[in-house]
Amino acid sequence: MAKHDLESLRKNSESISDYLSSVADKAPAFEKRKAEYEFDEGIIAKLREVASGAVVVAFSAEWCKDCHRNIPVLDLISEKTGLEVRVFGHLMRDTKSPDERWSIPPSPPEVKEFDVVKIPLIFVLNGDGEELGKIVENPPEGEALEESLLKILRKA
Repeated sequence: MAKHDLESLRKNSESISDYLSSVADKAPAFEKRKAEYEFDEGIIAKLREVASGAVVVAFSAEWCKDCHRNIPVLDLISEKTGLEVRVFGHLMRDTKSPDERWSIPPSPPEVKEFDVVKIPLIFVLNGDGEELGKIVENPPEGEALEESLLKILRKA
């Protein structure tokens, strides 16, 4: 099981609410999705019970349609459950190098630590920085993001 330095991750990332505020003008799709999303309150209540101590680390970009769909929902989950969500945002592809997927900067160097290939990439870590699970691009077919997070946290 991979382990990450939570203090370093917190220092080098931004809270999900700060990230969404920073991209509001460039990517209005984030705010639109957040305003329209409806939760299953039963799942949110269960998630609230198991969220304590967990940290979600997400990789996002303003140009990514799957990020538009999932990152605002992560923010709502964080607001409703207290789940800590940190974002490494503003990822940009490296079109000049055949060997590198992401241009660093503006993409954060953590894209290499987490082996980011597709985004959004959402990692769920425990309080010790150990990976409990991840969601790549979208939750499994037929499952809401909050359901996927609940399954990961319940397995832990």
